[in-house]
Amino acid sequence: MQHPTLGRLLATCLSVGATFATLHAQDGGSLHGNFSTDAQYYLQDSVIGAVMPPQRFAANAWTNLIYTNKNFEAGIRFESYEPPLAGYPAGQPYKGTGLGYRYIKYTMSDLEVTFGNFFDQFGQGMVFRAYEERYLGVDNAMDGFRVRYKPHRGVYLKGVVGQQRFGFDNGFTKGVGIVRGADAEVSFNELLDSAWTGAGNLILGASFVSKYQADQSSQLVLPENVGTWAARLHYTSPKWDFYTEYAYKINDPNSRNGFIYKPGQAMMVNATYSVKGLGASVGAHSFDNMFYQSDRTSPSPFDLNINFLPPLTKQHTYNLPATLYPYATQPNGEVSGQGELFYKFKKGSKLGGKYGTKVAVNYSVAYALDTTDLGVADDTTRRLGYTSKMFVPGDRMYFSDFNLELRKKVSETWELALTYLNLVYDIDIIQGKPGKPKVYADMVILEGLHNFNDKTSLRFEVQHLRTAQDQGNWATALAELTFSPHWFLAAMDQFNYVTMGNEFHYYGVGDTSPDRLHYPIGSVGYIRGGNRFQMNYGRQRAGIFCVGGVCRQVPASNGLSLSITSTF
Repeated sequence: MQHPTLGRLLATCLSVGATFATLHAQDGGSLHGNFSTDAQYYLQDSVIGAVMPPQRFAANAWTNLIYTNKNFEAGIRFESYEPPLAGYPAGQPYKGTGLGYRYIKYTMSDLEVTFGNFFDQFGQGMVFRAYEERYLGVDNAMDGFRVRYKPHRGVYLKGVVGQQRFGFDNGFTKGVGIVRGADAEVSFNELLDSAWTGAGNLILGASFVSKYQADQSSQLVLPENVGTWAARLHYTSPKWDFYTEYAYKINDPNSRNGFIYKPGQAMMVNATYSVKGLGASVGAHSFDNMFYQSDRTSPSPFDLNINFLPPLTKQHTYNLPATLYPYATQPNGEVSGQGELFYKFKKGSKLGGKYGTKVAVNYSVAYALDTTDLGVADDTTRRLGYTSKMFVPGDRMYFSDFNLELRKKVSETWELALTYLNLVYDIDIIQGKPGKPKVYADMVILEGLHNFNDKTSLRFEVQHLRTAQDQGNWATALAELTFSPHWFLAAMDQFNYVTMGNEFHYYGVGDTSPDRLHYPIGSVGYIRGGNRFQMNYGRQRAGIFCVGGVCRQVPASNGLSLSITSTF
């Protein structure tokens, strides 16, 4: 007997396939898409705390089909989680197989209309961002309609209405709230054309977003319509890039802020200067009570987010800083700043040598917002929560990161990079580990690339992290051998040796014996045309996986994994 869900899915696939085949046969139409899957066979490994799930094999899979014909476009995405990989996704659990995304879009002259699912954002996303980060399991795609219109050269209008994707249960599910928004942007360089005589361009924009959710509380009077607005300015020139945006949110009692009635606000200011061989940037952010979800009782901070607050820290790609102590934006209250300087010493100079030398220094810091709790003389005062001022930091430092990178080509076949990092990390706040002390860590990373010839190269990394808190010291070694254009091999070992002595002064209280665990993993990959295959075997330590300031916990695991991607 056929499973009813699988039967319906099969019927849908056949129907969609037949429709696309008919459309593809029409003159001028084209069909393209892609497929990807990540699968793992789990093994028991009690030494590293890897617990074998009930089903030893898990897989996430996606396939997209997109049809275009002149001004018409339609697309669908099928998804499968049978079951999902351990620790996936970041928010609401996914299960089953079904349709995860579908849309139709039509463009006529300067008007574009989309029905179904879509991703979009206003400005930098501080009041609205619908996006997908697949490998985190973050997907708050809108389901409704979107209209884009260009009434005049340099003037761009946008409107959206719909509900957000909430989870996946043999198909995407939607949240209870309704999101509505409008955005307008003016590019003066385009608008004024020849009358604009400046070397750069000035872009002004404004947004308004409102969410609706019925008030079903028996204890509080909750606003059913919660509005936010934002204004932004972006100036660009051959040397300068300046961006600032301010957002304001009316009172939005929710489970993230303890159901207080205080309004929220956010502001970001970033400036960049660059010429050949020199670049500098500075930025500052201030966020206050800016969790904005279409369900005020959303089960996690990853689900049904209407907005996105960009982090102001360097997004590291090296394994140890990227997965042990990455920073995640604190929407309820944060004051952060960052400065970066890049300089390239010219070829032939004393410090540049034969090939030139690149130096980059970066510092970022994030503090709690300085707040004053209001008294509890009556319920009204208590429900207002606290008072605060923008860009006024509190006493508690959440995070700081000083890093210095030196990159140099030393010969025709060798290139080296040396990086130093100093981190201060409030693991209590950032990772939600109450009672744990701040982590103070130093890291040194050496990266090298050797080209044997045009087709074969070897890249290696040696990383070391020293800290007297949390898990102690780490060392990582990585080697990647590439045989272009088809094959690559890689091997990595992470060693949590804690200290070189026999005991470790853990959290400043007492002594414990070090575990000294190794996490080896090997990989082999093959690429041909639009297809890519990669197989890994080994241990994966528990840690944090982050993309763009959004993070999820990854549990420890041991086993064989396979990744396949294909495009057509």
